[in-house]
Amino acid sequence: IKNGMSNNDVVNLLRSGSQTPVNVTFNNIRNLDQFASVVSKQLELDSIQLRNAFVDSTFLNSVKLNRYNVVSLLIPNTYEFYWNVSLENFMSRMVSEHYRFWTKARLEKAKKINLSPAEVSTLASIVQKETLKRDEQPVVAGLYLNRLRKRMKLESDPTVIFALNDFTIKRVLNKDTKFKSPYNTYLNRGLPPGPITIPSIRALDSVLNSEKHDYIFMCAKEDFSGYHNFAINYTQHLKNAEKYRTALNNKGINR
Repeated sequence: IKNGMSNNDVVNLLRSGSQTPVNVTFNNIRNLDQFASVVSKQLELDSIQLRNAFVDSTFLNSVKLNRYNVVSLLIPNTYEFYWNVSLENFMSRMVSEHYRFWTKARLEKAKKINLSPAEVSTLASIVQKETLKRDEQPVVAGLYLNRLRKRMKLESDPTVIFALNDFTIKRVLNKDTKFKSPYNTYLNRGLPPGPITIPSIRALDSVLNSEKHDYIFMCAKEDFSGYHNFAINYTQHLKNAEKYRTALNNKGINR
């Protein structure tokens, strides 16, 4: 409805059913529940129905995913929809955008690192939670790929935080790494059963275009810059870890 419209103009507009498309944006989404909540605030869709539709067995079978990794289907971006789009059409659009993203070139890159698209999404989610530094994400991705190739446990703190379901944690303690969960990569070898957040396109591409190096250890830098110190052996890693622990203690960060 525009300024200056007469009553007749407004009535005719409502009768016509004409709509201006809505820009629906989602990013920095942790899980399916949060995704459904964010989308339902931008469209007429009911959040509970939307969430349930994604874990419906018929839908999961059609996209060859499960309730743990179905969020790998979602590609964060801005999409145009009519406000009253049907649930079926919304779901169909998300599926088509997923396949649009996974071009032949990207599928070939995933195959070269022996990961499926869903596994790329899972690893990308870990990379994204480990570092928000865009220039560092390909380095972190390369490190975790090195660990996967060597059949080493990933030992990623963000997976422990996800397993504990306590996202206020700033310091993962040794006792936390003992928490039994399929998402705890300190206890379980390989990737967790699904993404720990819905990764951005940049994070996905950082895995597909990971940096080649020999790093297998990483620790946050003691300057709290958000960057990391990397190491190719455990001895060097222990030195890096000690510097970071000292910095945390000096700042009184215990949890």
